[in-house]
Amino acid sequence: MRIFVDLWWFFKQERFKYLFGIIFLMLSSFLSLIPPYVVGIIVDDIRKRNLTLLVLAEWIGFLVLVGVVYYCTGYIWRQLIFGSSIILANQLRNDLYKHFTKLSPSFYQKQRIGDMMAHATNDINAVQGAAGEGILTLVDSITMGAMVIITMSALISWKLTIIALLPMPIMAVLTMYYGSLLHKRFGVAQEAFSDLNDKVQENISGARVVKAFGEEEAQIRTFRDASKDVVNKNLAVAKIDALFDPTITFIVALCFFLALIFGSGSVVSGRLSIGQLTSFTLYLGQLVWPMLAFGWLFNLVERGSASYDRIRRLLAVKPKITDAKMASDEVPSGAIDYNIHSFSYPGSKNPALSEITFSVGKGQTLGVVGKTGAGKTTLLRLLLREFDLQDGEIEIGEVPIKNVTLEALRSAIGYVPQDHILFSATIAENIAFAKPEATQKEVERAAKLASIHEDILSFVDGYETIVGERGVTLSGGQKQRVSIARALLADPEILIFDDSLSAVDARTEVAILKALKKERQNKTTLISAHRLSAVEHADQIIVVNDGQISERGTHEELMGEGGWYAEMYAHQQLESLVSEGGGKQ
Repeated sequence: MRIFVDLWWFFKQERFKYLFGIIFLMLSSFLSLIPPYVVGIIVDDIRKRNLTLLVLAEWIGFLVLVGVVYYCTGYIWRQLIFGSSIILANQLRNDLYKHFTKLSPSFYQKQRIGDMMAHATNDINAVQGAAGEGILTLVDSITMGAMVIITMSALISWKLTIIALLPMPIMAVLTMYYGSLLHKRFGVAQEAFSDLNDKVQENISGARVVKAFGEEEAQIRTFRDASKDVVNKNLAVAKIDALFDPTITFIVALCFFLALIFGSGSVVSGRLSIGQLTSFTLYLGQLVWPMLAFGWLFNLVERGSASYDRIRRLLAVKPKITDAKMASDEVPSGAIDYNIHSFSYPGSKNPALSEITFSVGKGQTLGVVGKTGAGKTTLLRLLLREFDLQDGEIEIGEVPIKNVTLEALRSAIGYVPQDHILFSATIAENIAFAKPEATQKEVERAAKLASIHEDILSFVDGYETIVGERGVTLSGGQKQRVSIARALLADPEILIFDDSLSAVDARTEVAILKALKKERQNKTTLISAHRLSAVEHADQIIVVNDGQISERGTHEELMGEGGWYAEMYAHQQLESLVSEGGGKQ
């Protein structure tokens, strides 16, 4: 029953709904006690030949009235209690989603998407069940059971009531034991479901890769094994679940057996009438539901408790990147200054960056180049505060980025990442993601700047074309240009291109860079690239090698030095010439 203590904050929040819901539920339980008592009176009147048509009609009219009131009270308590449980599910789901948006990138590097989806679906449904059906069964099993027992004792025979209920302690002990087993097994089953959920998500997202390598059968076998594991663990839950009803039914049968044996003796001896014994057996029949509900209650609360424990563990994870005390909410502007002595990713002993020092004036363009894995993306992600520096500082307008709220910092920055994330929405909605209020004219202008406008018009539905999840319906270059258009529409103070031109051809690259130069005057742009033609126009270029700056300067200065940059530029130019020559042939 710990789940009810854990959810007390919610019961307190919705106290009036639960209070009146419980009151109407108890009223319904009370009303359900009337028919068996009336049946007993009618049976005795029949036996004594005192029942007339008028009396029977009066009793039937009374029972119809009771039935109507019972119907109304049942409708009200269901609306109040089940409605409140739906509110709880919605609140938990929103809390989880909000929490997900605040967690740091390091969290997502360790967690599986499928597991988080399972938390937001199956686990929340289990908690909702505990707050809805759980409260129903708790209150109904206690109040209904208590009312029936009191009525049997007060109106018929307290001795027969005690005898008939002698097996009840056995049921209490067994259901508590089943409940403890159910809690453990349901937690394990939910973990298995999370694994399966994650497997499905990975395979759907990577469907193209699976097909390209001809691994469909292998993945089907893997999925079948994972699905079988879920089935086996849920069967283990079902085996415990299946014990509740037979156990309770057996106990109820014992109660009926004792009631009939000793009740018949009381009728023979004259201590009870046949009508009273009839009412007693009907009341005993009404105890079946509270007993079954009691077993079902353990099932619900243990499932809900196991799931709520999983949700709380997730909500307890603290974001590693947070706003500093007294952080400014003013959007930063000005020169960007890097002064990094050393930076290592969490859990890594080797520094990803060391002795990085440079400055980018407001309105300037910085080019960042280097080999794969040199630290270019790390350099840019630190500006977004995806990770915090422990040994160094990054400033914008002479203000450390730690002294600015995350919302203010990121509202100043437009980011076009290597992995272009598009959403299952129209192309227009994807471009307007950072500026939902943008007009169609503004969206089209951004698309033209990103050299994607003509491509969009070639689609049957144009800007209303639905983009598949993660942009699966677009080519790599089209996804890049839609992402670029999205960033350009936001018109940020600082624009970051993290190798975001790699999938476009040279001519399109030139058009985009030309548009950038024209549109982003007096605004800062940082471009990371493998293709050096993307940065040759930059005011400053830095070459990153093994996490350190090995060269810096303008394109002309670096070409004059004859280092890595000059060699790579000459190599890429030669490749371009060969490619163009091959194309002409």
